[in-house]
Amino acid sequence: MFEDLFKYLAVYGLSMLKFIGGPLWGINSGLTFLETVLFTSLGMMTSVILFTTIVGDRFHSWFLKIFYKNSKLFTKKNRTKVRIWRNYGMKGVAFLTPILFTPIGGTLVANSFGESRKKIYFYMLLSALFWSITFSSILSILRNGSIGLHF
Repeated sequence: MFEDLFKYLAVYGLSMLKFIGGPLWGINSGLTFLETVLFTSLGMMTSVILFTTIVGDRFHSWFLKIFYKNSKLFTKKNRTKVRIWRNYGMKGVAFLTPILFTPIGGTLVANSFGESRKKIYFYMLLSALFWSITFSSILSILRNGSIGLHF
């Protein structure tokens, strides 16, 4: 019983800090596909919720104060940032968070652009589910030869 609890907490904790760690640990420690997906998604969403509610508004204010304090508003660099954010926005950040960023990093990027909490939660949840299913499926097939869904 304590061994299973340790496995769940390890997957959960790893996913809070570095997303890919959750599926790697879960599949390799013998958790089922569904358990791995569940605890990986919960770990990422815990980071997203904590860093959006506790740090989000303060980080956004700090970001604006530090990076735009004495800078010109309409520069080529600023226009490029705005164009990228308008083209890809929250969806792009959420999609890339498990691959390029950590859950904390992706959340801070979304908060720095002043995205609403509702959108951050929604798109990060979709991303967490998509990538936890994708990574867990690939790792499970590589390790076991199949996904091995157990109901």
